Amino acid sequence: MKNINLIIVLGIIATLMSCNNKKPAGESDTLSSGTIKIAVDETFKPIIEEELQVFSAMNPEAKIIPIFCDEVEAINLLMKDSVRFVVSSRTLTPSETEFFNKKKFFPQAIRIAADGLALITNKENKDSLISISQFKDVLAGKITKWNQLGYSSSNGDINVVFDNPNSSTIHYVIDSICNRVPFSKNVSALKKNSEVVEYVSKNVNALGVVGANWVINSADTTNLSFINDVRIMSVSKDKIAETTNSYKPYQAYLALDRYPLIRNVYIILNDPKSGLPTGFSSFITGFRGQRIILKSGLLPVMAELRIVNVNEE
Repeated sequence: MKNINLIIVLGIIATLMSCNNKKPAGESDTLSSGTIKIAVDETFKPIIEEELQVFSAMNPEAKIIPIFCDEVEAINLLMKDSVRFVVSSRTLTPSETEFFNKKKFFPQAIRIAADGLALITNKENKDSLISISQFKDVLAGKITKWNQLGYSSSNGDINVVFDNPNSSTIHYVIDSICNRVPFSKNVSALKKNSEVVEYVSKNVNALGVVGANWVINSADTTNLSFINDVRIMSVSKDKIAETTNSYKPYQAYLALDRYPLIRNVYIILNDPKSGLPTGFSSFITGFRGQRIILKSGLLPVMAELRIVNVNEE
């Protein structure tokens, strides 16, 4: 009888220990398994889709469901604890950080890439050069027609199109280019980067602003060409844009800081249990993940780059 009682007690203890080792509901994911949702700024959709494709092939027990949305919605989902992983072009603000810290959460911001914003025009538009100061004047309404740029005979109005009113692209331009000066009435926004590319391809007077990865020619493994649907403008830091001082958002010009419209890409990670969000983050910052970024046309920041100067005869 004593032996039977001992076996029962040991069984109860083992059961309790087993229950304590189980993760609570919603926290059953590991570094390479489980199901989670992540929020991704729609600007970076092409890159993250490729990262997910490779990561999922390597980790068949992992299911990551991406929510592609604007930057404001992505951060809101993180603060609501609906996701623990966000891809964005900014880090958390001091007030957002304080919000998490009060709940004993300490999110990390991990820089994974540098991105160039591309200025695109219709293929029929002969304008191919623009300076940052001119772009700023266009947004402010000081320059309203294409012939005011000094390169085209067209006298049509310049219609500037962004991807989304709450996008990271608009926030970057407002903060870094316009110094928070309001846009003029010739500036509008659609919903997605793909819609901007399509709109510009069909409207001669349009000037679109999109993430560079949306216009890189994916069939070109050298990343030295863009899609044929639109024309990509060369942008200059100097007051007057010329062919010798203007650049397109190629990786080399991002690395050399010659292209003016550069911004960072971050993972914002709030994963205290070190589950699948941490596993996916480690993949993106590792060798394979950074190679995917390199092939996408953006500039990876975790890998060493070697730039070779070639003298043309």
